[in-house]
Amino acid sequence: MFKVAVGHSNDPDSDFAIAEVLEQCQITLAGDVPTAGILFAAIDFEHSLILQEINRTFPQIELIGCTTDAEMSSVLEFEQDSVTLMLFCSDEVEIRAGIGRGLSKDAVTATKQAVEQAQAKSNLKSYQLCLTTPESLTADGVLIVDGLKQALGDNFPILGGLAGDQMRFSQTYQFFNTEILSDSVPILLFSGKLLFSHGVANGWHPIGRKAVVTKADKGILYEIDHKPALDFYDDYIGGLTPSPEYPLAILDPQANEFYTRAPHDCDRKIKSVYYLAQVPEQTVVQIAQASREDILAAAKTSITKALESYPGTEPQAVLFFSCAARRQLLGTRIKEEYQLTKTSLSQALPCSGFYTHGEISPLKIGTSSRLHHDTFVTLLLGVS
Repeated sequence: MFKVAVGHSNDPDSDFAIAEVLEQCQITLAGDVPTAGILFAAIDFEHSLILQEINRTFPQIELIGCTTDAEMSSVLEFEQDSVTLMLFCSDEVEIRAGIGRGLSKDAVTATKQAVEQAQAKSNLKSYQLCLTTPESLTADGVLIVDGLKQALGDNFPILGGLAGDQMRFSQTYQFFNTEILSDSVPILLFSGKLLFSHGVANGWHPIGRKAVVTKADKGILYEIDHKPALDFYDDYIGGLTPSPEYPLAILDPQANEFYTRAPHDCDRKIKSVYYLAQVPEQTVVQIAQASREDILAAAKTSITKALESYPGTEPQAVLFFSCAARRQLLGTRIKEEYQLTKTSLSQALPCSGFYTHGEISPLKIGTSSRLHHDTFVTLLLGVS
């Protein structure tokens, strides 16, 4: 048995919102007790109240989550300023939570701490999937993903999204059971008879010549092909300030596909470009562009890829991780993104997701997980 329940409320009052969410979930559960859950909540809610109420209702639950840029679910579809909760109930799939603290001090130690804590509670000791909703502002997302890969294995499937705060870039929060944290990495570790697949798409297309990153430090790109990085951009966007509308496409040689890294500013004196996460030196890059139609179509492509690779007959739940930059660029058309994914499903499934400051997934099954920007990630879950 693998039962998944979703609740979603856009009531601005935290008490009423979580009461509505839990009531929706309990109707679906019909008396079954969930073992784990994942909570996505807008930044201005009383998160402590929400977490305490979930714990009061389900005292043994293994819960993680984070604050968001916006939320989506099969209950209300796209929403902002809302709360959505996905609960898992199964006697075939074991799900354990872990937390790592102090990411900004040592991302490797923090991610190892999260993994070891989850593993210590596991009875099966054979793991299949890691879900994570880590900090996005105090630590580089690439270091977080790399730390999790060191702890779990380079090609172990790690999926999720970095916490958001409605594009304020001021303070995000991560959730672990009843705790509200920052600078942390919560995870859910799945084992047992779980079946899953994922799909990744963004809609951006590389343009122009390929080049090599020759000087970069953390989130600052200084040189491409030994020339100022901003000159490389100016050749294509004519003096505009680099923004998520024109991300850098980075070739992943393992998957032979590219992932994207979003710039957010530049320094015209030294001609450097600032990114939301590091761009590795010696990687092959191109400028990328997309129309709004391309961006929307990618949501459908993402879920189609996941459905085509799903190893079972029918998935039983869906998680979505979409970039906050996509919401910003699509504007009033953002609601179409979830609607496109819904039309790809042959039956109504419990779905939940959020708009992130960075998405985490492999480009292809069996390859190493990456940090993405401007991307839509679909994760299908079920049992045989």
